[in-house]
Amino acid sequence: MTNPTAAMLVIGDEILSGRTRDANMYHLANELTARGIDLKEVRVVSDDEGAIIAAVQTLSKGYDHVFTSGGIGPTHDDITADCIARAFGVAIDVREDARAILQAHYDRSGKELNQARLRMARIPDGAALIDNPVSSAPGFTLGNVHVMAGVPSVFQAMVASVLPQMTGGAPLVSCSLRVEKGEGDIAAPLADLAERYSDLSVGCYPFQDNGIHGANVVVRGSDAARVDAAMGALKQIFPA
Repeated sequence: MTNPTAAMLVIGDEILSGRTRDANMYHLANELTARGIDLKEVRVVSDDEGAIIAAVQTLSKGYDHVFTSGGIGPTHDDITADCIARAFGVAIDVREDARAILQAHYDRSGKELNQARLRMARIPDGAALIDNPVSSAPGFTLGNVHVMAGVPSVFQAMVASVLPQMTGGAPLVSCSLRVEKGEGDIAAPLADLAERYSDLSVGCYPFQDNGIHGANVVVRGSDAARVDAAMGALKQIFPA
């Protein structure tokens, strides 16, 4: 049985301009790997309505789960929720359960739930809320698309909220071997190994370390016994 698949859509001009370094992909990839859900694709798009809608529709059709990050805050350029609604052809408006969550949060903090902040209670019709224990403003799930904040601490909390509800598969096992030879010297035997263990992923990642040229060879798969067998064969080819 194959694992469920996932894609991630990172939304925001600040990512593409280099002003902000995305940390959410790294976190999501690790969490999905542990859950047995295979992250297959990551896209980054600007704060552009057409680009967001097109990406959501394509990824939603291609994968079991889609996770988005960014663009659900209170400012004018936070357009993700509206784009998700349009991608699915549903209406969007302030929802009372989301409003109540925000009202309680701002009452506790002594701040006003003004019109800008109320934008974060606008939820597409038919969506389920995603809990946000960090700053209260909820994310939401519509269809197979899970819409989350871009702030890493909030994104991580939202991932923790939704993952337990998902059916996973076999967690990915990963082992690596440092080989102090150039890629050109190890390419042929690695190709043979990859063919022998075609059910596994065999990756080659070169490095330069204090004048030493080499590569870390990484073997990944959901069958731990097969990964161990491939690593045994790898160590015979490149003994320490």
